[in-house]
Amino acid sequence: MHEHFNQESTAPALKWIGLAFLLVLLLKFSLAAALDLYSDEIFYWLASNHPALAYSDLPFMTALLAGAVSSLLPGEAFFVRLPFLLLGSCIPVLVYWLARPLTNHRMALESAGLALCLPLGGFLGLLAVPDVPLIVFGLLAIGSFERALRRNHWRFWLATGVVTALGLSTHYRFLLYPAAAILFLICFPGAREQWRNPRFWVAIGIASIGLIPVLWFNLSNQLSSASFYLVERHPWQFQPAGLLHVFKQAGLVTPPLYAALVFTAWQLWRRTRNGERGPALLLAFALVNISVYLVLAPWSDADSTSIHWPLSGYFPLLVYLPEALRSLWQWFAERWTKTIADRIIFAIPCIGFIGTLLALLGVGSQAFQQPLQTLIGTGVLSNKMAGWQQFTRHTENLLASSFAANDPVIITDNYYTAAQLEFAGLTSHAYTLDQDKAVRDGRITQLRLWGKDGSALPANDISNGLFISEDSTITVGEKAEIIDRLCHRAQHIIALDTLNLFAGDKTFSFYQFQGLDNPPREAPASPCPRPMRAWLDLPAEHAEVSGQFVIAGWAISEEVGVASVSVLLDGELVQETEYGNPRPDVVNAESAQADPNAPNLGFHTELDSRQYSNGSYDMTIVVRNNQGAVYRLPVRTISIAN
Repeated sequence: MHEHFNQESTAPALKWIGLAFLLVLLLKFSLAAALDLYSDEIFYWLASNHPALAYSDLPFMTALLAGAVSSLLPGEAFFVRLPFLLLGSCIPVLVYWLARPLTNHRMALESAGLALCLPLGGFLGLLAVPDVPLIVFGLLAIGSFERALRRNHWRFWLATGVVTALGLSTHYRFLLYPAAAILFLICFPGAREQWRNPRFWVAIGIASIGLIPVLWFNLSNQLSSASFYLVERHPWQFQPAGLLHVFKQAGLVTPPLYAALVFTAWQLWRRTRNGERGPALLLAFALVNISVYLVLAPWSDADSTSIHWPLSGYFPLLVYLPEALRSLWQWFAERWTKTIADRIIFAIPCIGFIGTLLALLGVGSQAFQQPLQTLIGTGVLSNKMAGWQQFTRHTENLLASSFAANDPVIITDNYYTAAQLEFAGLTSHAYTLDQDKAVRDGRITQLRLWGKDGSALPANDISNGLFISEDSTITVGEKAEIIDRLCHRAQHIIALDTLNLFAGDKTFSFYQFQGLDNPPREAPASPCPRPMRAWLDLPAEHAEVSGQFVIAGWAISEEVGVASVSVLLDGELVQETEYGNPRPDVVNAESAQADPNAPNLGFHTELDSRQYSNGSYDMTIVVRNNQGAVYRLPVRTISIAN
């Protein structure tokens, strides 16, 4: 490894960095084309169709990028992501550009390569998310500011102001970059003279323009955006789990690389105390972007502060990480051998790069749901970025068959399903009854401004409407509440169809309705197709059966009634059950008095297992009500052993 650190030998390093870069780039581009858009990405695309200076959760930059190419080539997830792919692919180059004047050509190349070994950093660009432009503008701001301090040329001061303004137009979190710069100018004695530099104040004036979008939105909307980010999103009560923030970050960065970055920060602190400006500057940017989230972790949104928010703080440390690795190599070589030192230091970027590949493949696995489910089973893989093309095709067919006479008003139970329908071109304006995720994500204000929430629904003049719920993302109780709200407004509503994807891991229900009353009526005008409920008593999960065995349970469909209960083994229909067994216990426990079959809500049948080969089987119970709606119980695994 000491030979690899030779300052004059850059060709081998360049070759390996180039190969790693091409591998990551190939994976990003192929997965970006294969994966569907997930909720954040589809929202940014939706925002791009409504140009504005700022939105409820972000200023304009992310929406601008999401619509830059997709507006010319609509309906393709890849083109929503393309600007982010290009920007994300530039990050190693920007790290080199930042490091080159502070170290040397060889170390700057190594810093660029190490950017690919930071798992969340190497991952950047695959998804259309604000972290990509935030990091890009952050690196440009640090590099321009460093050159402006060192050379005092107008072009660098102007560049600092412009890229800072662009960063502030990307996300609230970018505020930590100018905060770090101000902290550096206050605390580092050699930089305090800049407070008297007129070029510095010109840069501040230009940068301040980037605050106009968020100020404009907040002043126009009762500070709703700032209130969400600074108050509503966080519990602001001490949570002991927040003390695990450091360990979560170490796991995400990979423990060896995290330890090396901590050592790098310690070295920069020593050099800062010796009056070195470059190390002091990068240490300021690193510590502000890392320590703020470290301190706030026990009181803030654990999902965000523990994952990607501190990422901005690691990139400045990459500049001096190669030098820190050399110091570590020397320390290990003196205590053990050069061979052991080589292996330890070589393992640090290797483990990090493997982490980058695993992050890409982990997210990319969603594009291969069906083959992977046969290996690892159901309920394991995320499907946030899968199934949307099948969903929109199914919806398109349903619109053609059931709504051929006129285009229906489409309502969904969440904002991202509504956006997916618009993205596929199935409607130009879908509505949502979302009162949960939209509020949790800080987007309900924006949906109201766009006229897409429940309060904007037209009344009475709806001759035909389609309501869609994504059942796999809500509980039965949550769905019942949503359907009940619609039933109190619609003049007539019936269950139309059900779509099950990935062995039931992603499911949708479709309902047809006519007319909407405003305000809602006290009681539904017709039977309300509330979600069915059911339970399988026998056989138990992982039961071993032989000969004739009993299949029994209960099923409820309030106001409508159950029509049939079927048994499937490995997805194949094997038997219909007898429905109508007395179950007064279920009526009392589930408050099922509204079911027209009550109290006869039970089902049972016997199946001869000797018809099948010994082995493991997935048993599914399928309930169908008198309106044709279908409900599938979760898969239960049994073993036949005759």
